[in-house]
Amino acid sequence: MDVTVIDTSALGDRSYLVHDGRVALVVDPQRDIDRVIAAAEAAGVRITHVAETHIHNDYVTGGLELARETVAAYLVNAADPVQFERTPITDGERVDVGELQVQAVSTPGHTETHLSYVVTHDGEQAVFSGGSLLFGSVGRTDLVGPAKTTELTHAQYASVRRLVGQAQEDAALYPTHGFGSFCSSGPATGADSSTMAEQRAHNHALTDEDEAHFVEQLIANLSAYPTYYAHMGPANLKGPDPVDLTVPEPLDADELTRRLQQGEWVVDLRERVAFADGHLSGAVSFEYGDGASFTTFLGWVLPWNDRITLAGSREQVEQAIRDLSRIGIDSPDAALGSGPAQMAPEVATASYRRVGWEQMLAERPSDEPVLDVRRADEYAASHVDGSVNVPLHELLTRMDEVPTGTVWVHCGSGYRAGVAASLIQRAGGSPVHVDAAFGDAEAAGVPLTA
Repeated sequence: MDVTVIDTSALGDRSYLVHDGRVALVVDPQRDIDRVIAAAEAAGVRITHVAETHIHNDYVTGGLELARETVAAYLVNAADPVQFERTPITDGERVDVGELQVQAVSTPGHTETHLSYVVTHDGEQAVFSGGSLLFGSVGRTDLVGPAKTTELTHAQYASVRRLVGQAQEDAALYPTHGFGSFCSSGPATGADSSTMAEQRAHNHALTDEDEAHFVEQLIANLSAYPTYYAHMGPANLKGPDPVDLTVPEPLDADELTRRLQQGEWVVDLRERVAFADGHLSGAVSFEYGDGASFTTFLGWVLPWNDRITLAGSREQVEQAIRDLSRIGIDSPDAALGSGPAQMAPEVATASYRRVGWEQMLAERPSDEPVLDVRRADEYAASHVDGSVNVPLHELLTRMDEVPTGTVWVHCGSGYRAGVAASLIQRAGGSPVHVDAAFGDAEAAGVPLTA
């Protein structure tokens, strides 16, 4: 048995190609299925089965399209009310994929109909646990709805214990979530691999013998998650359309100017340093980088279904289109160029100051406020004395709570503060971007309150 990991670091998720050297099973494929097809071709195997652990809350699945493209059986829980043809599978059912034996195990908790898969070949086992058992933790249990959270947390506790009981101690564990994904209920462990035995010894869901305590602690530690999650389940139940990753014909300067003047969302993909130095007036900053923060925060912050124009180099736009397709933002428009002068020379440019902690301490007048745009749980753990907290994902609806005049904006790393500064300036405010890691604030002499 060979397992190829197909990593989607932008969403903290992994898909898997599992094969016996001839035929393959794919577990939880992302929407850009060309990566999976390329992995199968590289391995010299034919995909005959595609399996979903759950109807995902955090991304649009590529499972349906991959199954159609490869003429594979599409394994989806029989209890899921999907609107397309699939091969229904239930708890305990076994499917042969070449020489691999694939057994479905009901593991509700992350969702009500969640399945895990135990794959066996010549005495070797691998467990594909989706959003159930993760490295050091479990999948969060509040995505179905507040009324179900307690029930699903109890179910999660029972599910992971049942799962380890149905697999060998040396079975390798392959979760879909848990690599920075908001679908995890605990902090990332940094682990890149694990076994069932290791999880039995160290995972809090398996070491805490007090179920009530586990449930209480897990729920208490759940934090905010992206609002776009609400759109993923319905899209997956309906059956996603095939993805289009082509870069559209770029807008000309006149059309880009018109969109800026109309107040449409023009997203500048350049580094936040370049954006602060000079950008098209009315544009907002979502630095592309490696896509890890870009996808999550753009999908979380900007109004769903509003038209978006991506502004940047062809490579940046092409990568951003791929990343956004995974959360159901399809076919954004594009403006290509290296900067404002090339994209729309007639549009006025804007800029704002960008500083570190030491500069903030030295230059900020005592009457100018500090705005913390981290999540409420981050702020509660520790924050700059006297700072105001408006989380980035709530900023557009709470802009009236942003202090007037010059406001010094920070977050955990600088990324969210860059987005926030651009939104505040677009709304008529005067931001100073504190582009620094919060973990360095105390050492720089910034007074903190815990």
